[in-house]
Amino acid sequence: MAAPHDNTPSAAQGVYAISVAAELAGIGVQTLRLYEQHGLIAPARSAGGTRRYSGDDLHRLHRITTLTDEGVNLTAVARILELEDVVASLRAERDRLRAKRK
Repeated sequence: MAAPHDNTPSAAQGVYAISVAAELAGIGVQTLRLYEQHGLIAPARSAGGTRRYSGDDLHRLHRITTLTDEGVNLTAVARILELEDVVASLRAERDRLRAKRK
């Protein structure tokens, strides 16, 4: 018997429309657009220009809403996310270098 095909999108693949992403994140569509205007989220775009959100985007939206629920303003959220991205990048580079040494 043939193995079933795994059609599950990768975490980075944009598959969710804006209304679905907003619902999954527990926010309104206008709030999602506001986050995009502030540079907090940058969804992929289809050939026709439609926003497509990924699992990674949804994770980021949850992080944004957690911070804003704690009273952090959007400028500070942007800086926090930027620093978290730098830390993640540095950790990945560290891990890559450690693996190379072995």
